[in-house]
Amino acid sequence: MSEWYFEYEIQVNRPGLLGDIASLLGMLRVNIVSINGVDEGRRGMLLNAENDDSIERFISIVSTMENIVVTKFRQPKIRDRLAVRHGHYIPRDVDEKNTFRFLRTELGILVDFMAELFKMEGHKLIGIRGMPRVGKTESVVAASVCANKKWIFLSSTMIKQTLRNRLIGDEFSDNNIFILDGAVTRRTNDEGHLRLVREIMNLPVIKVIEHPDVFVQSSEYKIEDFDYIIELRHDPNEVISYDILEKNQMMSQNDLFGGFNF
Repeated sequence: MSEWYFEYEIQVNRPGLLGDIASLLGMLRVNIVSINGVDEGRRGMLLNAENDDSIERFISIVSTMENIVVTKFRQPKIRDRLAVRHGHYIPRDVDEKNTFRFLRTELGILVDFMAELFKMEGHKLIGIRGMPRVGKTESVVAASVCANKKWIFLSSTMIKQTLRNRLIGDEFSDNNIFILDGAVTRRTNDEGHLRLVREIMNLPVIKVIEHPDVFVQSSEYKIEDFDYIIELRHDPNEVISYDILEKNQMMSQNDLFGGFNF
């Protein structure tokens, strides 16, 4: 059974328009898996059919309908599935196609997006940009839970400043999500930690690096090596400033919690 994403723009929103399209799909034995408005004046559907002939006949007929314009018809991508689920598309950078932008008010969509990435087969390198306390680490952990994956912090400031210099037992499993704070790792002189980071970076596993621009400054990796870049902001106009990040990270080293290695 094949799966398809069908999207159309409404030209004349007459009564019964959706019913006509649904009836046509039913006559051709094409199932509607889910449906939702995905943009102003647009509607998206996830479809499945037992044979491609039914799909080809449907697109041939629906393309001649006067009240709609077919905007997308393809095998569904992650953004298509999430658009139908949440009612709008995830913004993507015009120039950098692998860069996706979210607001803190959209944490639910972000978690769904990363969970879908984590479920996909194969290793991935994912970077996430954002200011402190915007929800980066929490979103990665929540997405790991949704994807039924175990998360491993290599470096983090989520509760205390954490630096791992070894892993034990099943922590090397390729079913785990490895999370690294690029700013914390960049500043450390702990050779054990740096050796562990190099080892994990060479494994075919999913790695999520917070502050990827800081991380690449002191490593052999480039931003172009990342499969996905996620940007998370409090509001659309927020500037992600690494000068402020560095100052906050230095302050966290001297707070009453201190840090620990293990």
